[in-house]
Parts: sequence; C-alpha cells; structure tokens
Amino acid sequence: MKSLLSIFLFFFVANAFAQEQFVVYFNSDKFELTKTENKKLNEWINLHTQDKIVAINGYTDEDGSSGYNDTLAKKRVNHIFDIVKDKVPFREDFKSRSYGENFNQSNNKAENRKVTIYYIEEKDLARENEILGIKEELTTKLDTSAVIVDEVVSDDAPLEERIAKTKEGKTLILKDINFYHNTFGVMSESRPTLYDLAFIMQNNPKLVIQVQGHVCCNMDVTDSRSVMLSRERAKAIKLFLVSRGVSAARVSFHGYGSSMPLFPIPEKNEEERIANRRVEILIVKK
Repeated sequence: MKSLLSIFLFFFVANAFAQEQFVVYFNSDKFELTKTENKKLNEWINLHTQDKIVAINGYTDEDGSSGYNDTLAKKRVNHIFDIVKDKVPFREDFKSRSYGENFNQSNNKAENRKVTIYYIEEKDLARENEILGIKEELTTKLDTSAVIVDEVVSDDAPLEERIAKTKEGKTLILKDINFYHNTFGVMSESRPTLYDLAFIMQNNPKLVIQVQGHVCCNMDVTDSRSVMLSRERAKAIKLFLVSRGVSAARVSFHGYGSSMPLFPIPEKNEEERIANRRVEILIVKK
C-alpha cells in the first residue's frame, strides 16, 4: 500500500479531495509563520486532532535563485511539520514535497509563499484509500522507481540518521562546521561533526559523497576569490576524511562561492551570514 500512495498522492490530491486542505502563508524569504498565520494554524489543529494528514507541500514565489527557493520551500515544510507532528495524526506512509517556484504561480506573489496541508477528515477515514485513489489489489504491480518524494528529516537528528534518510542525489547541511575568518582552516569546535562523518564513511563502505562549500556576504556570485575559498574549505573536509582512512575516490569536492545562499545577500544579520557560509554533502551513491 505504501508504494501506491507515492504513485497516486500527488496526482489525485488536488482533484480527489480538494475540500480537505489547509493553507498557511509566509512573508517573503521567511520560513517561520507570522503571529497571525501561527494562530490560524493552531486553531486548525484544535479542530482536526482526530483527522489524518496525508501530505504537506511547500511553495515559494519566483524571487531568488531556483536553488534558494527549493531550500526555502523545504524549510517551510519542515517548520509546519514540526508544529503539527505531535498534534494531528499522520498517515503511516506520509510524504512531503517541496516545489519551490516550480508550480503554476499566481499573479499575486503573496499567494505563492505558502504551505498546503492535505488531510482526510475523521468522518471519511473509512474511505481513506478510495479518496486517495488507491486500489489495494494493484500494490505489487506498480513501479514507483520514477516517483520523487522527500521525507521530512529533522535538522536536529543525528548525522548518521540524516545521511541514512537522505536519498541519492540529495544534499544535507553539515551542522557546526566553522572556519577561521577568510581561511580554510577548520575550527576546533567542528571536530566532533567531522569525526562523526568519518565514522559513518568508515562503516558504510558503499557511501560516496561530494563535499560542497558555500560562503556568505558576496553580491558578486562570479567572484573568483569566493569560489576559491569555498572550494578550499570543501577540500579541507575531504582531506580530513582521507586522513581518517576514507578512500579519496569516495569523496569529491566543489566550491559554489556565494551563488546558492539560503538567505538573500546582503544578509540582514550574523545568523543569516552563518547560515549562508555552510558546508553541505551531496549523497552521490549509497
């Protein structure tokens, strides 16, 4: 039955039960709700504690790069998921999807900055599969290899769990990786995360990754110094892993400079600058 939900959910959700959806909206470039929208969400939660959520989809307007919008949409989904996860039941094979700007945009940009919760009301749960367009007898006959879905993985989960749940071709942020100012020297507080990553690589010999470096604060995304610095920082992570016995063939690296910020440049505060100068890993192969 799990395979069937992945096939049918996103094709039938808009038509099969359009009345069972709830939408919250976000300010530009934000992934946290305003007080008004947060109140609206909590009022919805209080009225739907016996219903069942089947999907949460995230969207953005067209401002910013596609990479930035994809990340922002996912952060919006994760924010809503964290609020509702212990308050409203979820279908066992619940999935989320982050569309970013890749959907039919409204002319009103404010209407595009949203997250939509799809759910089934308590009175209709007996018809759950019918509503979703799922025919149980076809479960073993459908090929779901081409279906792309995103599972919500908490940023606070252990690195091993985050890597295990991240699909090939997807990236995740290495938390708590810091460098000395304008250098590729790794600060001492980064060591626990690096040792965790080395341990995971050592115990998963089929795991192949690409280390991706990003820097902040530069309006010129073509600036060669920023690209070089981000590249050298990513390379430093690779060299650490190799020094811990990980085969160099399993770790590549790439520097993106400031071309893929999580927050628009110039950043508004140090928190946004820290978020933009980050290290990510791309799961190449498991």
